[in-house]
Amino acid sequence: MHFNLKESIEILERTPKALEHYLSGLSEAWLLGNEGEGTWNVTEVVEHLIQAEKHNWIPRMEMILQEGEGKPFPPFDRFSHLQQVHKQTIKQQLFEFNSIRAENIDTLQKLIDSEVYLEKTGSHPEFGTVKLRELLSAWVVHDLTHTAQIVRVMAERYRTDVGPWMEYLGILKKK
Repeated sequence: MHFNLKESIEILERTPKALEHYLSGLSEAWLLGNEGEGTWNVTEVVEHLIQAEKHNWIPRMEMILQEGEGKPFPPFDRFSHLQQVHKQTIKQQLFEFNSIRAENIDTLQKLIDSEVYLEKTGSHPEFGTVKLRELLSAWVVHDLTHTAQIVRVMAERYRTDVGPWMEYLGILKKK
């Protein structure tokens, strides 16, 4: 096992700041492009991250600590952000993400003050019994997954423009 709470927080703290530095001030063409039908653009990925901050990680952590396996987590609708009309600019979205994340990290640090808590279990509606350590690990990897997704979606915009360099640009290679 490689999970380390302190190291996890290092990533969780940096994600909003990294996205803010990377995405702030970009033109809409960079923010609204996607990888084709049924895929998300950069703005939608950020909206998804905000929804997860509000309804996924900390609420589930609190359920593990309070309910254990006695009550399953409510399902998290990973696509709920697509049903809402968002009028925020990317700057406003990134500010909201950063604010909520800071609150969530503060809550995490207040509630988890010992490694003992990491083995506590809860009940996931699809997976069954899950450990708090697994939830927190998934939170970190979720950040990394969507950071990679953002970069991949942005690279897609220039897929046809790179010409023969496609051979050397692994991010554009279809799997």
